[in-house]
Amino acid sequence: MQLASSGSLPGGGSGRSAGRTVSRQVLADHVYEALLASLMDGRLEPGTAVSIDGTARELDVSPTPVREALARLEHTGMVRRVALKGYRVAPVFSGEDFAELMEARLAIEPVNARLACARLTPEHLAELAQAVSDLREAPRGPSFAEYKDYLEADERFHRLIAEQTGNQFMVAAYAALGGQVQRFRLFGGVGITDAENAIAEHQSVLDAFSSGDPEKAAAAMAEHVQKVRGRAIADAPAD
Repeated sequence: MQLASSGSLPGGGSGRSAGRTVSRQVLADHVYEALLASLMDGRLEPGTAVSIDGTARELDVSPTPVREALARLEHTGMVRRVALKGYRVAPVFSGEDFAELMEARLAIEPVNARLACARLTPEHLAELAQAVSDLREAPRGPSFAEYKDYLEADERFHRLIAEQTGNQFMVAAYAALGGQVQRFRLFGGVGITDAENAIAEHQSVLDAFSSGDPEKAAAAMAEHVQKVRGRAIADAPAD
């Protein structure tokens, strides 16, 4: 199993030697990022077993942050825990899986946009605008290290809208779509291929929010999700 190229921790040194100065959360975040990079770049292939002890040795940390990182990754759908067998890298989405995911996004995200726009504040609008600006400025690949900021800005934009609904159940419904990160695995080795289209669509959603029209915001979000679906289906390899 080949993980991310850097096993060093923030502040220098290994997890064991720097344990007194590196917080548990920082350590867990480091392991999560290392595993995520290996997944997104294809160094951990679908179906591969992910050894907790082996990963801990490779990253020079204790097994605890590895367990925590794998639990977080399980929520994204990137890895799966198999009873008595530990964690394995999840298979890439099938066409049917992707269709179901996009149906869920179309059911949830336009509603989120409508509700959030109705509760819009200048502060919230500024946060959305910053996310779009960050999306526009972020590198786009080909390695995960180069496009992770792009994905973060994309996810932040949609999460901010969900949170602004003020509806805890809509926030939970959006969070349950965390497995959508799997679709980005198609970018492995090529980076973000639809950035210009996606940025323009996010700008359209932002413009709709700026207008203060909830129905316009919902329509712009629905159009964005539908276009994402169309591009992903066109670019996806055959099942």
